[in-house]
Amino acid sequence: MLEIADILEATHGVLVSEGANKFSGISIDSRTVKKGELFVALKGERFDGHDFVHASLRTCAGALVSRAWARDGVSSLEGKAIIAVENPLSALQDVARSIRNKFRGPVIAVVGSNGKTTTKELISSILGTTFNVLKTEGNLNNHVGMPLSMTKAVPETEAMVLEMGTNRPGDVDQLCRIAFPDTAVITNIGYEHIEGFGSLEAVRDAELEIIPYVNKVVLNGDDNFLAGGISLKFTGPVVTFGIENNECDVTARDIFFDETGSRFAIDISGKSASVDSRLSGRFNIYNSLAACAAAHSIGIDLDKIKKGLEAFGGVGMRFEIRRVGGITYLFDAYNANPSSMKASIRELSRIARGNAEKPGNIRAIAVLGDMLELGDYGKAAHEELGRLLSELGIDLLIGAGPLMTGAVSVFGLS
Repeated sequence: MLEIADILEATHGVLVSEGANKFSGISIDSRTVKKGELFVALKGERFDGHDFVHASLRTCAGALVSRAWARDGVSSLEGKAIIAVENPLSALQDVARSIRNKFRGPVIAVVGSNGKTTTKELISSILGTTFNVLKTEGNLNNHVGMPLSMTKAVPETEAMVLEMGTNRPGDVDQLCRIAFPDTAVITNIGYEHIEGFGSLEAVRDAELEIIPYVNKVVLNGDDNFLAGGISLKFTGPVVTFGIENNECDVTARDIFFDETGSRFAIDISGKSASVDSRLSGRFNIYNSLAACAAAHSIGIDLDKIKKGLEAFGGVGMRFEIRRVGGITYLFDAYNANPSSMKASIRELSRIARGNAEKPGNIRAIAVLGDMLELGDYGKAAHEELGRLLSELGIDLLIGAGPLMTGAVSVFGLS
């Protein structure tokens, strides 16, 4: 429950209409707001939540609105708690920050170009064997979604696992000023949203905005570009994970993929465990290792790490393997950048090769849409993708979108 007195203190808001003294939660969507919740009227580029305050109050217990709206819209709202603030979005962030300031458990933040959501879910699955865990919901990893998720903390919450996304410099810093994580998990550095950064170095710098806030870093030890950036910015404890670099603190070996997922052995601190995972793809081995390293860094033992990894069944729209009518579909449709697209294509090729000796005509068909937010790199990135598809022996490419014509134009030529 959220006490109205705590909200007023955190936001420096003014109570302009009295009503409920407690709220069961916070909502920003008038279509799904529930009885007992506080509706926060956010203003976006194409909507203004203030247009839906009156409709929301037919269901919920109160609303957090701008001072400007409160001057004109409160007279007919007797019996409903109305809090007026200068900026409702900033107030939502202030509530989340206040919750964090009172929280004493571990707070793990996951950043990086690829694998954040799956890694966040894997960490939560492992920590769930020991703690009552709050995690960012779905892919709610921005300046609205992350603090909204944090407001769902309850007195029983013992650990937080928060995904942090970035589209431009300053995003991670802003999120850290709300969440103040103590452990950073950095999955990798790639060409994510590079249009907003301009260079791979700028992408790395943006992800590493988390460094001043944490006292421990978990990072991909196979990503030399990432590791090089960390060495210049952080002098605290670093836990590394990897497949290729045997010097990493957490490693995987004896990796085997089949139709149900993957099997591999984890080595950590002189101990080993065999994991039977429901996730396929080499990139998901990395995500699993990242989660293992994060959990190990806060004292979770290997038996519980194994249990948490094996309990997790995957995230929707992220490399789901579906089989219909004798055809295997690799459904990886949530988002795309060059790094994640290449990883998925390599898995398509691997699975096709693994089935080549089975009866019937096995073909590998890639149906791909444009990779966006690449700026000047867009044309070259799509052509590079087309060449990779040819090199990996993909039989047919179906491209959707103007940028993907670049991939189609070079496919089959190399």
